[in-house]
Amino acid sequence: MKILLLEDDYNLAKTLKEILNLENYVVDIANSAKEAYEKTFNSKYDLYIFDINLPDENGIEVLKSLKEADDNTPTIFITALTDLNTMAKAFEAGSEDYIKKPFDIDELLIRIKAKIKKNTDIIKIKNLEYNPLTREIKQNGKIISLGSTLKDIFHELITNKNKTVSKERLLDVTDSSDASLRVNINKLKNKLDIEIKNIRGEGYLIEI
Repeated sequence: MKILLLEDDYNLAKTLKEILNLENYVVDIANSAKEAYEKTFNSKYDLYIFDINLPDENGIEVLKSLKEADDNTPTIFITALTDLNTMAKAFEAGSEDYIKKPFDIDELLIRIKAKIKKNTDIIKIKNLEYNPLTREIKQNGKIISLGSTLKDIFHELITNKNKTVSKERLLDVTDSSDASLRVNINKLKNKLDIEIKNIRGEGYLIEI
């Protein structure tokens, strides 16, 4: 599981990274909003752990910006801000959890594991089974091999099932052109024998 930790306290960030590494999580650290944007642009993460008070931008605003860019990565806030108004804003922005500093590291690990469990629920469509965490696809019980680009497209569509995924999001994920994306969508439909709807002017959709 790959985690992005957005925390401007260098010592705390280093300590949390070391502890999470011992739990077999891969952790990247961003010490500012700018670094977080750069890392989310270049890499995909399974979980975000964000502080709120940052030197350049509020962590809640960072999450809002990512959500507006169709990034639905689960997010946990860790913050010294304990007022209900801030907490409400965090959840309104799309956070799934909120931990007040100082906190017990075991509490954070429990909440992370809860997010993993939630995100490892097998998704089923027709004769396919998909594990979002391992990205393993099975068709009639047999593992299906896809190239990295097709797998990235399928992951975005199936984990956002019944929602339209914008063309811009898919282009960012695959780093491809409009023409290449259309070709890859057709390959995916043929390879997996599934329907992927083209929502004109918006993006693509898998309905379950």
